Amino acid sequence: MKIVIAGAGAVGTHLAKMLSEENENVILMDEQKERLGKMESQFDLKAIVGNPTRISDLENANVDSADLFVAVTPDESTNITACILAHYLGAKKTIARIDNYEYLQPKNKSYFESLGVNSLIYPEQLAAEEIATSIKHSWMRQMLEFGNGALVMIGVKIRANSSILNKPFKDLSRDIPYHIVALQRGDITIIPRGNDVIEPDDLVCFMTTKEQIPHIRKICGKEKYAEVRSLIIMGGSRIAVRTTKLIPSNMQVKIIESDMERCRRLIELVDDRVMVINGDARDPELLISEGIDHTDAFIALSDNSETNILACLSAKRSGVYRTVAEIENIDYISMAESMDIGSVINKKKLAASTIFQMMLNTDVSSVKCLTFIQAVVAEFPVNEGAPITRKPVKDLGLPQGANIGGLIRNGEGLRVSGNTMIQADDHVIIFCLEHVLKKLEKYFS
Repeated sequence: MKIVIAGAGAVGTHLAKMLSEENENVILMDEQKERLGKMESQFDLKAIVGNPTRISDLENANVDSADLFVAVTPDESTNITACILAHYLGAKKTIARIDNYEYLQPKNKSYFESLGVNSLIYPEQLAAEEIATSIKHSWMRQMLEFGNGALVMIGVKIRANSSILNKPFKDLSRDIPYHIVALQRGDITIIPRGNDVIEPDDLVCFMTTKEQIPHIRKICGKEKYAEVRSLIIMGGSRIAVRTTKLIPSNMQVKIIESDMERCRRLIELVDDRVMVINGDARDPELLISEGIDHTDAFIALSDNSETNILACLSAKRSGVYRTVAEIENIDYISMAESMDIGSVINKKKLAASTIFQMMLNTDVSSVKCLTFIQAVVAEFPVNEGAPITRKPVKDLGLPQGANIGGLIRNGEGLRVSGNTMIQADDHVIIFCLEHVLKKLEKYFS
């Protein structure tokens, strides 16, 4: 697949690296030569200096033969214009990064498609949705829904009081109402087999139905975790604003922002229930005066990953039991996890979910990246006669690094065993390592 990426910022360079490692034909373009740096020499891609809103530069990037054009420059207008021009020149699919939530409303989708913009990415909205979910479910690291909630994937940090520790998977009851699709142990991702066991501090991914969530909570030893009723947000970013729109209205929310002008703007953007405070959230005295020792959750959303990590550690020492850090440097994610700072949010990974979905030739309902594991979860609809319907699951020969978490049949979430026969019109939820996703297409085409 030929992919042209316009914008060599944080999101663009991450996507270019990731897709080049998938052996895709990647062209990365940017107006500033220094932003392209050593990308061409370090990765298998082509770097081009050019303006994505100039037709001659797009032609130089061979956009006319692109299967996918992605515009992720810092400027929303540039991205939309670039997608319109790329579509006009012949690009098959286009994606634009935006900053305006209004554009995402369903009523506007057909308008943008008529212009040639097939999909819109608002990374800040994606991040806010992840934060809101993690705050609503204080004992989880991440929760994803599939089939309108028919199946859910839950990521949980397992502590020493869990009842499923040190038990080989083969000895667990076959009637358990969940399927463990993966473990993260340090920097290692494990697709569990019969002799594998769960150890303290493992991050475990469960696939189950919503009614079984209380059971998962019990076996993980998380029943004593209280619900979040109050939270402090460090940094008045767009993510902070969108988060306040998504969390329950009964939560007490404080945003601490150091820039006075931004504080004035925040007052206009957030609801009256949100208190905006001008100050430095790294100041222990300020946090104490704002009741950090009686706060349930702390969200660090500054533009500095190190600051966010340290702020969450400090909040935990003050007694906050639920912390979330925005970490834009992907290299820091495993370090943050080893420090047990709580949930980690990364906009690059969230944006990658949409890109993965657009990359695939097979129809895919959703592709979602996991922040704490180098993996994705994909929902594949099953067509009549697809190869995956011809054999029991145990005989399919799925690639190493892929695990079927469950399936949705007639709107009902079902567990999958080795003898399960997948049927046409089912929706199959597959957990897989990032580099395996493309290999799954042949089972559904």
